[in-house]
Amino acid sequence: MENEPDHENVEQSLCAKTTEEELNKSFNLEASLSKFSYIDLDKELEFKTDLIDDKEFDIPQVDTPPTLESILNETDDEEESFVLEDPTLLNIDTIDSHSYDTSSVASSDSGDRTNLKRKKKLPDSFSLHGSVMRHSLLKGISAQIVSAADKVDAGLPTAIAVSSLIAVGTSHGLALIFDQNQALRLCLGSTSVGGQYGAISALSINNDCSRLLCGFAKGQITMWDLASGKLLRSITDAHPPGTAILHIKFTDDPTLAICNDSGGSVFELTFKRVMGVRTCESRCLFSGSKGEVCCIEPLHSKPDLKDHPITQFSLLAMASLTKILVIGLKPSLKVWMTFPYGRMEKSETHSIARGKGVIEYTVKGRVKRDESGAIHVTKQKHLHLHYDLINFTWINSRTVVLLDSVEKLHVIDRQTQEELETVEISEVQLVYNSSHFKSLATGGNVSQALALVGEKACYQSISSYGGQIFYLGTKSVYVMMLRSWRERVDHLLKQDCLTEALALAWSFHEGKAKAVVGLSGDANKRKAVVADRMVEILFHYADRALKKCPDQGKIQVMEQHFQDMVPVIVDYCLLLQRKDLLFSQMYDKLSENSVAKGVFLECLEPYILSDKLVGITPQVMKDLIVHFQDKKLMENVEALIVHMDITSLDIQQVVLMCWENHLYDAMIYVYNRGMNEFISPMEKLFKVIAPPLNAGKTLTDEQVVMGNKLLVYISCCLAGRAYPLGDIPEDLVPLVKNQVFEFLIRLHSAEASLEEEIYPYVRTLLHFDTREFLNVLALTFEDFKNDKQAVEYQQRIVDILLKVMVENSDFTPSQVGCLFTFLARQLAKPDNTLFVNRTLFDQVLEFLCSPDDDSRHSERQQVLLELLQAGGIVQFEESRLIRMAEKAEFYQICEFMYEREHQYDKIIDCYLRDPLREEEVFNYIHNILSIPGHSAEEKQSVWQKAMDHIEELVSLKPCKAAELVATHFSEQIETVIKKLQNQVLLFKFLQSLLDPREGIHVNQESLQISPCITELFIELLCQFNPNQVIETLQVLECYRLEETIQIAQRYQLHEVTAYLLEKKGDIHGAFLIMLKRLQSKLQEITQQDENTKENSSLKEVEETTVETIALCQRNSHNLNQQQREALWFPLLEAMMAPQKLSSSAAPHLHSEALKSLTMQVLNSMAAFIALPSILQRILQDPVYGKGKLGEIQGLILGMLDTFNYEQTLLETTTSLLNQDLHWSLCHLRASVTRGLNPKQDYCSICLQQYKRRQEMADEIIVFSCGHLYHSFCLQNKECTIEIEGQTRWTCYKCSSSNKVGKLSENSSEIKKGRITPSQVKMSPSCLPSKGDPAVKKATSEPVLDPQQIQAFDQLCRLYRGSSRLALLTELSQNRSSESYRPFSGSQSGPAFNSIFQNENFQLQLIPPPVTED
Repeated sequence: MENEPDHENVEQSLCAKTTEEELNKSFNLEASLSKFSYIDLDKELEFKTDLIDDKEFDIPQVDTPPTLESILNETDDEEESFVLEDPTLLNIDTIDSHSYDTSSVASSDSGDRTNLKRKKKLPDSFSLHGSVMRHSLLKGISAQIVSAADKVDAGLPTAIAVSSLIAVGTSHGLALIFDQNQALRLCLGSTSVGGQYGAISALSINNDCSRLLCGFAKGQITMWDLASGKLLRSITDAHPPGTAILHIKFTDDPTLAICNDSGGSVFELTFKRVMGVRTCESRCLFSGSKGEVCCIEPLHSKPDLKDHPITQFSLLAMASLTKILVIGLKPSLKVWMTFPYGRMEKSETHSIARGKGVIEYTVKGRVKRDESGAIHVTKQKHLHLHYDLINFTWINSRTVVLLDSVEKLHVIDRQTQEELETVEISEVQLVYNSSHFKSLATGGNVSQALALVGEKACYQSISSYGGQIFYLGTKSVYVMMLRSWRERVDHLLKQDCLTEALALAWSFHEGKAKAVVGLSGDANKRKAVVADRMVEILFHYADRALKKCPDQGKIQVMEQHFQDMVPVIVDYCLLLQRKDLLFSQMYDKLSENSVAKGVFLECLEPYILSDKLVGITPQVMKDLIVHFQDKKLMENVEALIVHMDITSLDIQQVVLMCWENHLYDAMIYVYNRGMNEFISPMEKLFKVIAPPLNAGKTLTDEQVVMGNKLLVYISCCLAGRAYPLGDIPEDLVPLVKNQVFEFLIRLHSAEASLEEEIYPYVRTLLHFDTREFLNVLALTFEDFKNDKQAVEYQQRIVDILLKVMVENSDFTPSQVGCLFTFLARQLAKPDNTLFVNRTLFDQVLEFLCSPDDDSRHSERQQVLLELLQAGGIVQFEESRLIRMAEKAEFYQICEFMYEREHQYDKIIDCYLRDPLREEEVFNYIHNILSIPGHSAEEKQSVWQKAMDHIEELVSLKPCKAAELVATHFSEQIETVIKKLQNQVLLFKFLQSLLDPREGIHVNQESLQISPCITELFIELLCQFNPNQVIETLQVLECYRLEETIQIAQRYQLHEVTAYLLEKKGDIHGAFLIMLKRLQSKLQEITQQDENTKENSSLKEVEETTVETIALCQRNSHNLNQQQREALWFPLLEAMMAPQKLSSSAAPHLHSEALKSLTMQVLNSMAAFIALPSILQRILQDPVYGKGKLGEIQGLILGMLDTFNYEQTLLETTTSLLNQDLHWSLCHLRASVTRGLNPKQDYCSICLQQYKRRQEMADEIIVFSCGHLYHSFCLQNKECTIEIEGQTRWTCYKCSSSNKVGKLSENSSEIKKGRITPSQVKMSPSCLPSKGDPAVKKATSEPVLDPQQIQAFDQLCRLYRGSSRLALLTELSQNRSSESYRPFSGSQSGPAFNSIFQNENFQLQLIPPPVTED
């Protein structure tokens, strides 16, 4: 068995469990304290680097440590809140947030809120860590336990203790002692003693394995000599009788032991031998009456630390139901640490269960001693679990094994708190010590709390020793230990989990694995050992990949198989830096299968592209290129080539392949890297693109790509960078630059024909892309140092460029311009050394400004502008330049020149003449006039120029012109109007200026336009767009009505005249005009004969009728009955006149349409004129008066229907309102007559009985909230408020918190009940006299008192919306000026928000609710 030595700082683990359910049902609290070990801190720091820093966890020193007595007398329910030191340690996400309420013994929570947590699946740690634990059955011991039970009636096993021997206690009082070979050495005790003492409930073996202590269920203790098997002591009076021994433990001192009984007390046993007589003295360390201890653990030191100063204290850890203690037994009893886990915080050593979920905290202390000799125990870690914990055991200093209540083991890494493995141990059939905690053998006289603690106690069934944990079952003993790293890897291999085995081995290699056993030595040695094992696994993996490959089936299936397997091999070989292995044995092995070989080669691609894999063997490199070539993945080949060292390949073959497949980047790379040849690739590319360019043909896409690559390549070479990535070696940079320059400026190419023009390379590049080629040269000139050779190169290439371009006519103006712009930039530099003949610039100017044809005008202008902006302006005479630009109509050039001379007014002409930019003139003028930075003279000249050209500007864009005028010429509007001779232009201008619908941003108020201008616009509108006049008048503001009416009459626009007369207030005049128009239209329609099928005249009649009805409806509200009749009856007569003319025998073509229109008029007028008047008027008509009522039968029946409908509506509404009112009054009466019930019989302010001052004329005021006051006290506290002339009381207690700044919101406060209407209870002596003015006022004015107001508010709220009464009240308010609102107290003054504006408004058409009495 391999075991890690226990290298860890002094660690203390206190761990336990409480299962807390409803107090009356079940209650469980257990504590388990594992072994402690001490080592020298200085020595330890040398060994381990992952120790927690002392300073980080240090706690301040205590001047006087508390005494044991003071701690025992503390109350259990500590109220201190516990603060977690390191919140990041909470690494399990299933913390039960409900468990934070309490952890006290008395609390209970039967809620099942955490039940879901149990069902959450545990993380699958097997794939990550493999199998960490190995568990095996101790067959020899198990068999002998069963045999002893059968043969000697030993009973079932009850307790186990392990040292170099294994002791098992039984239920019939026997102790069976086994050696390491599982042979039974001793059988101590007898069944007769067992009958007297009961079962063995606890065992302990001392350090040197010479003595055994047995504790019994009936309270006795025996000590045995393990060498001879003799009974040395039988102790019966060490603790109170009638309590079972729960724990018995030897300390490091063989003469000192500790026991804990079922009364919760702890006793120190001192063994002495005086005159050959063995005695035992007992001392009570902790009394169960002060709080029951359920777990104890002496803190043992390692054998090699015997001389450590801390051993002299003989420390003991104890866990009671409410706190943890660490006490020193020597030299005198002293408490060194106490940690309460009271009601408000979670236990550090106990697991607190609430319902069925659990959160468990473990404190690991580090014990250290300072210079003064005091001991400090500091908390190091919390552990939060999602299961109920019943046992906690250290297997080594870095790994903890936990047992939960469903008998699952959880292996936890201390440092990271990660769960490494979960093991089911239900097969063990673990022995529980519950009967001893309940002390059943002595009659069960234990507290309910301790009995519950013992529900799943298994302290005596689990024992750890030497990196092994022993579990005692009812018929067996099992042992658990950590597997070595090799075992863990092999275990995964046996289960065919090869990838997991490799991942686990790699974690061992990197030192990231947990619970590692069996790896020793320095880091490099450990890595080498693991790496060797990984290589073996990789070979096995490769063999398996080939063996498991599906033989038949689709090629895709085979590919998928290898794509899953092969990358793993490649990854791990590269991680282990074993390229030799990868490219020799592995590659050879996988090459046996062509699919595997292909997948292998494809796996290398990402590593090559990310430069993680360099130095590939030539064979693999060749195979790689061939493989991608076969799969037609030429782009991938190119990407790979430029990342590989191709010196070992056949260069010519690779170049040929690149050329054939158009891999130009790769070809250039191969030439550069393989042969240090930089010119050949350029020559190759030039040969392809030069002939079509010289012939004037368009290049193909492929050739354009080549040309672009060529330019980038030249740029890289001249800048000293490698193509396509990296840098040229520094020693080669000057050489490459010179070679490339020399090549570019060659007079003729290598295999030149006689017809070839000079400087073919420069010419080709200029033809291909002038601008980019010159940019490349410009960048190169930037890099040049100013030595003599560089200056010569620059001048030479400039001369060649000029010679090629100026002496040739086959370059476009744009290309020539690019060259001179480039030259101008170079010449404008401060350190310029170039010389260019100035006459050349003049030639260029001539060339650009006076071409043979007028094509490419904008291009030539743009080129010249760039040339000037690049600094070329110094090369020209400015006056000549302006003349030529004006002549060539280069207005942007003119603008550029004028701006230099600040002649801004002339720029306006440039804009106006330039058809492409003429609309930008408005922004230009606006900017000059509004942006600061221009002088007053310049602004004035621009202003004047704009005024001179105003007609031109208006014709260009009227809305922009109007905006400009409104902003900068607002005082000159009349002048502008005079300048605009064209009436159409004037109309458009005024429309843009005055009509807000045109969308220009003009502030009409600041314009101050006179009415005559508006009237001029209206007149123009009547001329040019008469249909829009009324709509425009509706939005216009400043015009005079009389003058406008005259204009409308002049142009015979009757609707406009009627609109204006109505606006003026002459309703009758407006109506007469509309009526006259309607009559003329009706006349037209009646004179139409059968043949005319046009419906346009009928449509006009309909429109005119609708407009006339609308006019009458708009104004009828404000007229008296006589005036209304003067409007409506003429209209009705006009509509009925055509029907009188047509006989019933021969009805008119449009008679039906006219009848429906007449009906429309009747329906409209019925709202304003009484029905009898209408009927009377119809019957008085001479035509109908003679018995022609059949004609108007439809009209009369329609009117009667309307009447019936309205009558029904009125009756229904009245009925509903009566029901509402009755229901409201019933509730109101009930509310008003309800009595008030005071909460107390004393005043809430002076706190005296309300009867105290009955002799004084003092009122008692009771509020509906239940508070009671003397009115005198309330007055002193200023608790009165004036609302609508009435004094009201407010409850002092309810309103004091909301008093500040809220007294203005009285109405809302009444609604919310802050100002509570009171019931006044008066003594007879202070009833008001009959002459009291307040009483008179109350009787004369029938207003509601505050209680009634509140009751009515409650009533309204019952509706959950506005009442029908309120709706109708508001509707009636809209109709009439008189506002009548019943129960006006519920609203505050005139600020009345409309019900209909409320977004939650719903019309509830249901009867009022029926209330139950």
